Amino acid sequence: MKPDRLFFMGIFLSTLLSCHGESASVDPFDECQYTPSATTFRVWSPTAGEMELCLYEDGVCSRIPMKNRPGDCWEAEVRRDIRGAQYTFRSKTQGRWNAESPGIFAKAVSINGDRGVVVDLRESDPDGWESDVSPAVDVPVIYELHHRDFSISPTSGISHRGKYLALTEAGSVSPDSLSTGIDHLKELGITYVQILPSFDFASLDETRSGSQGSYNWGYDPKNYNVPEGSYSMDPADPLSRIREFKQMVAALHRAGIRVVMDVVYNHTFDMAGCALGRVTPGYFYRKNPDGTFADGSACGNETASEQEMMRRFMIASLSYWVEEYHVDGFRFDLMGIHDIETMNAIRAALPEEILLYGEGWSARPPALEHSLLAMKDQMSRMKGIGAFSDDIRNALVGSPFEAEGGFVEAVPGCEDVLRFGLAGGVEHSEVSGVKAWAANPFQHISYVTCHDNRCLRDRLVQACPEATEDQLLRMDKLAQTAVLTSQGIPFLFAGEEVFRTKGGDENSYRSPDNVNAIDWRNKLIYRDLFEYYRDLVTIRKAHPGFRLGSAEAVRSHVHFPETPEGVVIYRIDDLEGLDPARSLTVVLNGNVTRFPVTFPASSYKVLVQDGAADPEGLITWSGGTVSVEPLSALILAEM
Repeated sequence: MKPDRLFFMGIFLSTLLSCHGESASVDPFDECQYTPSATTFRVWSPTAGEMELCLYEDGVCSRIPMKNRPGDCWEAEVRRDIRGAQYTFRSKTQGRWNAESPGIFAKAVSINGDRGVVVDLRESDPDGWESDVSPAVDVPVIYELHHRDFSISPTSGISHRGKYLALTEAGSVSPDSLSTGIDHLKELGITYVQILPSFDFASLDETRSGSQGSYNWGYDPKNYNVPEGSYSMDPADPLSRIREFKQMVAALHRAGIRVVMDVVYNHTFDMAGCALGRVTPGYFYRKNPDGTFADGSACGNETASEQEMMRRFMIASLSYWVEEYHVDGFRFDLMGIHDIETMNAIRAALPEEILLYGEGWSARPPALEHSLLAMKDQMSRMKGIGAFSDDIRNALVGSPFEAEGGFVEAVPGCEDVLRFGLAGGVEHSEVSGVKAWAANPFQHISYVTCHDNRCLRDRLVQACPEATEDQLLRMDKLAQTAVLTSQGIPFLFAGEEVFRTKGGDENSYRSPDNVNAIDWRNKLIYRDLFEYYRDLVTIRKAHPGFRLGSAEAVRSHVHFPETPEGVVIYRIDDLEGLDPARSLTVVLNGNVTRFPVTFPASSYKVLVQDGAADPEGLITWSGGTVSVEPLSALILAEM
């Protein structure tokens, strides 16, 4: 284990190695501690009157009473080598035995996650795992993908289609011999891969993980601390999913890409069937004043992050993914359901380089006072945590809940909000009409589409059904130009760079592969679009002016000259010593007519013009008046 990880875990465990309520030399979340001579089982439950361990060996179940320890922990020890045995816990509350569960912190499970499995986790480490390190990343560019979408199509040329191992395969190509898989990610230049939920979730039958009917995004948690089995080559082998997840992480790290997990602590698949509900009924969930369970997630329940042990559980779980799996960041589903104190405690517990961001909203009003919740309008109280900007999304392409589009579809009145997004959501004297919510521009996750709602191509078609394909491609490029030059952290949805479509499906969470799969033949058909995305990423990396990093720097260097409706000009000035360029100017023309703009005499590199991009400069220019073509961008670097 690397020294920095040992140091981090030492600090973390010094605060956690006590059960709830009083000091004790045990970790309530270390539920299965294996050695060849003995295995100790532990589970936390303050509501249980009795607790038993159900140990399954060779088809026979042994029921072993557990002893109550200080701090509401229950323990049992088996003094022999039981590696490979399966187990569950069963609690007795209010005189009734609850259904069995693998515990709230199972680290290895049987197929479909119904039982825990006793394993030696070191047997899951791939070759070289101890020397795996996260790559240095100076410029975060996030790319969200679903394991199955990304590689399931035969056009991907990938052997392990739809699996963790798909992201370990080098040399895969499309039918047109263009790179796919991990080589495609390297070619595109993104620096973070955000994977949709990859913990064990409940909606898929892992015995049918290869079938067309087995698809889900995974927002239905079952076992939070073990990878999902349907993305494994052998979900019946408890070590397979663990080893393959680690192989995926290591391969991405070698490619210079960090890994973000989409985590869903705000609700569970259900309460009756989930370990949180079975081991300690009621404790981990919020209730309404009338005693009914709250449902801020719109999925049947919402967890109570403000409860001490739910908070500790979240911190322990995230820390485990960092330590055991070398994960580099977390995207919080419906982060607005969690309380601010918990999110700040998570930030303090994890290493500074771990990227944290989430959805600054909830599906329905949670059963906790708004001022206590990690909502977007509270981001100034959560240093080092970001939130998705629905502001820049709605300004560019319109709200996904309305038919009308936004700036790139030539809808008037979107300019102020677009300026706000370009400035990274911070307070700025030249931005009006929007209340600033980011204390730092890196708290602002800039995007136009993600897995939710329609993908970008389908959204543009919805808003502009009469548009030609050329017009749609111009709108697409214009939108992503804003995203990739904004002062926030840019976020791209997998397949947008090859003009993916889901056939208009606005909620494809369980739609089949023929809807969700990326068709890699599109990389040739829309080669120009892919190269535009790639070059914009390169331009962002080459010019620190697009990522100034502080609200003060944004206010000092970023300016927005007055423009007519449908045009936004975004200037980043006085960059000597900060950027290769003296200044950067982005002109976004959302009109269907040309827009003339005049630049003073100087020496300029034209980085982007009329749908073409080149990090080295398309041409050099000495200034004067230039017409910006309809639905296009112009980017000049003054040298």
